[in-house]
Amino acid sequence: MITSVRNPRITDAVKLKKRAFRERDRLFLVEGAQAVEEAIASGPGLSSLFVTNGTDPVAARAEASGTTTMHVSEAVMEHLTSTVTPPGLVGVAPFVDVPLPDVADASLACILYAVRDPGNAGTVLRSAHAAGAGAVAFSTTSVDVYNPKTVRSSAGSVFHVPVVREVAVEAAVEAFRSRGAKVYAAAAAGEADLYGLDLTDPSVFLFGNEAWGLPAEVASLADSTVRVPIAGAAESLNLAAAATICLFEAARQRTHGGPGSLEAIIAAAAHDIRSPITTLGGFALTLLNRWQSMSDEQRELMLRGIVFDAERMNLKVRHLVEAARIASGRLEIAREKVEVGETVRIVASFLRSNPDHPEIAWEGQDMTLFTDGERLAEAVTGLIEAAAWWGHEGPIRVRATRVGDEVDLEVFRTGTRLSTRDADGLFAPRPPGSGAGSKIGLFVARGVAEALGGAATAHVRDGILLRLRFPADAPKFD
Repeated sequence: MITSVRNPRITDAVKLKKRAFRERDRLFLVEGAQAVEEAIASGPGLSSLFVTNGTDPVAARAEASGTTTMHVSEAVMEHLTSTVTPPGLVGVAPFVDVPLPDVADASLACILYAVRDPGNAGTVLRSAHAAGAGAVAFSTTSVDVYNPKTVRSSAGSVFHVPVVREVAVEAAVEAFRSRGAKVYAAAAAGEADLYGLDLTDPSVFLFGNEAWGLPAEVASLADSTVRVPIAGAAESLNLAAAATICLFEAARQRTHGGPGSLEAIIAAAAHDIRSPITTLGGFALTLLNRWQSMSDEQRELMLRGIVFDAERMNLKVRHLVEAARIASGRLEIAREKVEVGETVRIVASFLRSNPDHPEIAWEGQDMTLFTDGERLAEAVTGLIEAAAWWGHEGPIRVRATRVGDEVDLEVFRTGTRLSTRDADGLFAPRPPGSGAGSKIGLFVARGVAEALGGAATAHVRDGILLRLRFPADAPKFD
């Protein structure tokens, strides 16, 4: 056990409380069990760890990962830390920041300008991690990200969110914008309401100093200024609170759709439903007026058309209900044994009742999963309908394969006029007039995939390839 604060290892670690020594050694202190565990789990890990309890399980995990672990006295631990109550674990980690170009294509990020309070900066890091942000950039005028209080406040998130430090605010804004992101400057009197923005596209928030916010010349670098609406008498929000609200609103929209998404879904569904209703009315009127003059074969054909269009309308209504659940975050999954091949064959049988529908070929492995069969069928229907519209040649090929603990279900059709950029937007709600086919089927497919713990993607590869990837919760049933 180390009991002297003059031990060379202790004096070297204590020096890291000062920025000059951190910069010289490119090392920083990590205090507390949670932050230490996150450091162990991250790529760089810890170079050393000081503990007061030699049997601490976190210390054992650190040792197992190759970290040099040293048992120290309570007095030495007090000397290592800056807190009133020493945490019992203090690690030393290498710097983890990254160059700006490495993260400039982040879909969600924030820039901190002249943010001086280390607690606020650490909380923003923690919120950015929780919201799924791809980067946090610290300007040259902001607090050091490796300040012990910043690291403590981040609760280990500093090891998970890519951090850029010591960057000019102009360079940060330009780097993100050059990759297609919109930049929004947070201001108490911002011109745009946060909840009216569409944050489903790449978005970057620019936050200013806790006391005076953003200078006009810095705010002018952004595409627009944005405010968080405040209903009460409070003049403004704390920086960390405002950043958390902005980041989580972006995360919410990416899960449930941006402003007006539900309205777009309803409009698209109404457009899709109108077609089978019109056809039903036409068939019924023809039968009513010409029944006596029609042959049995003609009557049967008309009645089959009525049945098909009634089913089509039923499908559109189901998709509308599911889309509303997805948009409101209320889609629930009921798992059961599901034969994937049989599900695809049932969907194909229904869609093939339309004589104009392309051939559907099941080419996948027959497998049994523990998943939501009804919702899987809805998702598959959406993918096949989209492939029928956006692909132009040959049959629609459907296959499912296991990839480790996941299942890939792919729908492909040769020939498409879509670009890669077009394909990326297919899963968003599309307004009427933006193309035939189901405008909500892919929105539902993506929502189902995410509810199952997976994702839905579209690719252009000599045709249109639509993929659902989700966990295979049960590997196999006998």
